[in-house]
Amino acid sequence: MPVRDRNQSAQALQVHGRFFLVDCGDGTQRQMVRCGIPLQRIDTVFISHVHGDHVYGLDAFLSTLAMGGRLAPLDIFGPRNLGPMLNFFLSYNPQLGFELRFHPLEAKAPEVILETKSFQVLAFPLKHGIETFGYLFREKEPQWNVRKEAIGGYGLTLTEIGTLKRGEDVLREDGTRIPLETVAYKPYAPRSYAYVSDTAVFPEEAGWLRGVGTLYHETTFLQECADKAEARFHSTTLQAAAVARDAGAQRLIIGHYSSRNQDPLAYEAECRSVFPETYAGADGQALEI
Repeated sequence: MPVRDRNQSAQALQVHGRFFLVDCGDGTQRQMVRCGIPLQRIDTVFISHVHGDHVYGLDAFLSTLAMGGRLAPLDIFGPRNLGPMLNFFLSYNPQLGFELRFHPLEAKAPEVILETKSFQVLAFPLKHGIETFGYLFREKEPQWNVRKEAIGGYGLTLTEIGTLKRGEDVLREDGTRIPLETVAYKPYAPRSYAYVSDTAVFPEEAGWLRGVGTLYHETTFLQECADKAEARFHSTTLQAAAVARDAGAQRLIIGHYSSRNQDPLAYEAECRSVFPETYAGADGQALEI
């Protein structure tokens, strides 16, 4: 149900210069404008499921892209039943101006659906009564960087620099060994972010999210409404916090609060009783992962 101070489900994620949109509830494009997120720079959309609070803003968003003169293709990943909705949109927008590329998901376990040199995106099924997917964005291990002072100090050749970048020691013909750790370093530890939309918790969930850095997990209900959560295939605060704990997550962001409760801090407090590094998500909030 609409709530005065909360938009429906949508998140924008920037990864290595690329902008992704995850879910697109009613009013999303207006929120993007308010937050200074460039609509035309979204190159991929990930939809969790076709319930209205996660997808009813998609038509408006696509229409705005067309009116803005977009030419670049737009990739959309989502459940198979999103296809008819997109086809209906195209039926009254035959001259869209850009290619709309739909990728229907059928994953039964975490599956790579998008991959670049520096990161992967995986989809995995959730438990929500209709076909629903979560998404895991994960950086790959970066190459080793060779310290500039070591290049001149050891007189490293291009071949030796390549060996070090691959993560190997340099062994010269005269028997000299140049240990990797003394002349090279990893520029960053790989980061990861998981988006867990509407779902009842299920046995495989924590294992699929093992080691995630930042986890967004819906917490529609406080624990006192556990019976409603079970009946409606949603999660409670304590259930989401237990998933974060068991997955070994570094940080838990919560959201998708029931309209019956106007105090996100009540959700945060319950989660922190199980997983202290819990933070209540809020509209317009920007987080560094």
